Parts: sequence; C-alpha cells; structure tokens
Amino acid sequence: MIREAICEGVDVESALEKAKAELGIEDTDEYDFEVLQREEKKKFGLFGGRPAKVRAFIVIEEAPDDKTERFLRDVLDKMGLPEIAIEKKTEEDSLEFNLSGEEEGFVIGRRGETLDALQYLASLVANHNNENYVKVSVNVGNYRDKREKTLEILGRKLAFKAVKTGKKTSLEPMNPYERRIIHTAVQKVNGAISWSEGENTARHVVIGPDPKAKNNRRGGYNRRGGKRGGYNANRNTNPAPNPDRVPLNEGGKTGLYGRIDK
Repeated sequence: MIREAICEGVDVESALEKAKAELGIEDTDEYDFEVLQREEKKKFGLFGGRPAKVRAFIVIEEAPDDKTERFLRDVLDKMGLPEIAIEKKTEEDSLEFNLSGEEEGFVIGRRGETLDALQYLASLVANHNNENYVKVSVNVGNYRDKREKTLEILGRKLAFKAVKTGKKTSLEPMNPYERRIIHTAVQKVNGAISWSEGENTARHVVIGPDPKAKNNRRGGYNRRGGKRGGYNANRNTNPAPNPDRVPLNEGGKTGLYGRIDK
C-alpha cells in the first residue's frame, strides 16, 4: 500500500518538508518523492510566479491477510454490498474468510460462480509479492460443504447409473476443484470411470462404464426361453474393480484452482 502527500511551498525544499510532516516521516525513514512543479519567482516582484509542488510517498508492506481483507471489503462495497460482514481466520499457511449478511445469495452467485471468482482474485492478492504460498478460502456460511456433498451424491448416482445402463453421462462445466470431487466419488464405485473433456471454461466431467471391469453375470436362458434361475440368480451386482483404475486429481491439493504462481 502507498501513502502519499502532495504539498506546495515557496521552493522545493519547503514543499518537501511539508509533505514529510504530513506523512509523519522522520529524517531516518525511507521515502521517495517527485517534483511536480518547480517554483517561479514573480516578474518585477509583481506579476506571475508560482509555488513549488512536491509529491512524497512511502510504501507500506501489508500482511497477506490484511491486504486480502481490504481487497474483499473494497470489492463488496463496489458490488453494493457494504452490509456483508467479513470474518477472518488466519493460520501459518492459509487464510479463511467467511462472508455473512442478508445478500448472501448474491455473493454466492449461480452455482457458486461469484464466490469462486472472489476466492480466485483474493488468492492472487494474498500471494502477490509473497515468498511463501498462502492458501485462501472464501466461503459463505457452510455453502462449500453443502456443495461438496451435493457433488459427491451426484457423482455416485451417475456412476451407478453408468454401471446399470452401460451409458455415459456428461456433466456441466466445473472448475478443477469440483471436477476432482466428482472423480473421487466415481472412483469409489466399481465398474464406473470418469474423465474430463473440453477446454478452459467448457471443461467438464464425463461418467461412463469401465470397459475393463469384470462383470461376472451368470445365468443365461433355459430351454423354455426363460431366464435360468430367475433374473437375480447368481447375479453379481457389484462388478469386480479394474486394478488399473486410479482417481483423477485435476485440482491439486492447494485450493480451489490450485497454486497461482507469481
């Protein structure tokens, strides 16, 4: 953050002294300045003339949590949401911001898109010129926990559907963090696999049957044309897992969008 003062004086030296006094700068402090206008004496002591003008400034290093909180406050105010409160939790390598207020739904946005954008930008601010990476989380109540459980249920449901019908299903585009939740949920269902298709904002998860899974269905048809032993006779409803299948981890372990390199 930069603090500055612009002052005028009869000459550059006096203008600079005024600016230093306004900023509370001592002779031993580090600061910088620029001359915006040099003084001009009056002609014949009567006409024209102008004072000197100087801009003095100091750079104040803010902690990642302070500058990120200030950024969020500024954005929310510009969104017309000054009543939204910000609660901060600081740890050694992570920052958590929980937003609360009457307009929480507006902050979350469609399927959390606005909230995700706030978190992404907050992470950029926190890690700008910061030597050690800080994981930033921006949440509204327990929205992210609810969203994660919803995605887990959806992934398992569509995985079982793929095993039963043998057909694949394409989901809507998601960020890497949400795609990873789906992949992990599908990986727990034997006989189903998931993969991602599309590029950038159109990248989405596809869930389908695992072609390498061993489905040990027995039975067949008897001489009368009926199913031998009934429909459920000796049927294995849980296919053996494919040993080569591993869960996809697109989002990494550093947060919603992964680490943001400076």
